[in-house]
Amino acid sequence: MPRLEKTNLRGRDRPQLDWRFVQRFCSIQKVLFPSWTSQSVLMFGTLLGVTLAEQLIIYQVGVLPSHFYNVLADKNYSGFRSLVGTAMVLILFNSTLKSIDQYICNQMYVSWRKTLTESLHSAYFQGRVYYTLNVLREDIDNPDQRISQDAERLCKQMSSMASRLIISPFTLTYYTYHCFHSTGWIGPVSIFGYFVIGTIANKILMGPIVSTLFEQEKLEGDFRFKHMQIRVNAESAAFYRAGKVEHMRTDRRLQALLYTQKRLINKELWLYIGVNTFDYLGGFLSYIIIAIPIFSGVYDSLTPGELSALISKNAFVCIYLINGFTQLIDLSTTLSDVAGYTHRIGELREVMDDILRKQCDYDPASGESYDFDSDFNIHAGPVDTAFIVDHLSYKSPFSDELLVEDLNLKISQGTHLLVVGNTGTGKTSLLRVLNRLWEAHSGFVQMTTCFGPRGTLFLPQKPYLTDGTLREQVIYPLKDIYPASGSVDDDRIIQFLELAGVSSLLKRTGGLDEKVDWNWYDVLSPGEMQRLSFARLFYLQPKYAILDEATSALTEEAEAQLYRTCKQLGMTLVSLGHRSSLEKYHDVQLKLCGEGRWELTKLKGTSGNLSLKDEAM
Repeated sequence: MPRLEKTNLRGRDRPQLDWRFVQRFCSIQKVLFPSWTSQSVLMFGTLLGVTLAEQLIIYQVGVLPSHFYNVLADKNYSGFRSLVGTAMVLILFNSTLKSIDQYICNQMYVSWRKTLTESLHSAYFQGRVYYTLNVLREDIDNPDQRISQDAERLCKQMSSMASRLIISPFTLTYYTYHCFHSTGWIGPVSIFGYFVIGTIANKILMGPIVSTLFEQEKLEGDFRFKHMQIRVNAESAAFYRAGKVEHMRTDRRLQALLYTQKRLINKELWLYIGVNTFDYLGGFLSYIIIAIPIFSGVYDSLTPGELSALISKNAFVCIYLINGFTQLIDLSTTLSDVAGYTHRIGELREVMDDILRKQCDYDPASGESYDFDSDFNIHAGPVDTAFIVDHLSYKSPFSDELLVEDLNLKISQGTHLLVVGNTGTGKTSLLRVLNRLWEAHSGFVQMTTCFGPRGTLFLPQKPYLTDGTLREQVIYPLKDIYPASGSVDDDRIIQFLELAGVSSLLKRTGGLDEKVDWNWYDVLSPGEMQRLSFARLFYLQPKYAILDEATSALTEEAEAQLYRTCKQLGMTLVSLGHRSSLEKYHDVQLKLCGEGRWELTKLKGTSGNLSLKDEAM
């Protein structure tokens, strides 16, 4: 994984309605319409058929007034009754088709959201992409919001535009022909010119809106994240009596968001003025076009009734043609939203693709490539070795100062390693490098075991509890790979909960498989969370357990019990911590001294085969 550079957010190009938008929009459409036989294509085709039928009905309804003028002028009662019956049937058909139109659009929205979100998820959760996006990359904001909200809003806006866009080429062609037949060339030419002017004006007015909308969505995500931060850390904040401070900080983000929203509203005002002006001018334009052949004497031979009927019919044709163009101009307000969401989702997809291309997938020791997620299943290397570290130097991705320089060691089965050092010397960073979350500055790390119950398992400094039942907490993250196996598996889980000292959770949750409606972080103490993590470790029983201050919230007596159980289950331990009480459970100590220096020593009263690499190999 090549080194990730910091990116200046202010230096990035501002999103616009440009060729880049077209490219990003087309790439999203390829996801939504993967093949000609996909569900989206079938629904789109059905929508086209429904909207065409709807337009045919609308035309018949639109010319009805001209027929009413004729029968009323002639006082034709039977013809009037027939027209009323026809009108009722047409209106019923029209309302039904409009409802089906809306129904299909809503179904397309759900289908598109499912397809697009699942596509984003497949990239987001591949390898270390989710970690890199949220921890290491600075050139993308709020990836969670882009996946959960922006994708939803984009699909909603596109589904609302679909029926109007899909029918536009057909209606414009059809009514252009009728307009030419009624008014000659002056009608279509005037309306087309009117549309071109409106399009240019709206393009100019939309430009500033897209970038402001993009900025607003970023600030929306920041504001939501601040509230989520308070929700997750409410107790810690309360111990600091931090209500007033957090109130001030949260209001600060709110004010930034509202300021941007006001800017967006001010810019949209001119767009709305342009759109509404063109809407009303369109109505007058239709009568101007109709007046030209009337005043030129083309229809002098018609009776007043016939002329009224002709004016009504021609007015409908011209007005509907103008309305078709006006609807396209009206869509400019929706298009500005679509452009903003398209840029945010397109940018996220591009960054995730970039991470996937650059993330480390090559093992220099074996000369082979690997898949981060496949570490569950592979086992390459000596069966008695977990890691081989060769002249390893590493540093934080956000700093140029080396944490550790030229480290050589081999972590072998049966030899327990304790890593100590002051805060900031790189203890947890070493685990990140071992787990391939960070890249090595120089040298390399070869992980010769698989990840999971047959190989190596990491317990991070902050326990991770997923949503789900108590069983899912214990067997995490291997639910799909190692499903429940009945009462035997239940007995094992209960036994390990007792060994970890959290059997009381069975009563609190109502059983292993009872759904809970709470957040585990809210109801468990830090000590209980660490004990539950050890119950998970006992259940998975890896050969190597790498523990990052995994007992920091527990007493030394509880720590002793958990470490003894780990050894009884045959695990080789690699522990990070500050307590001197940890020494008696380990054979070798790696002390990180800062400024790149380190010391590797055997602990008193132990014999281990972990040593400097040039001695051990």
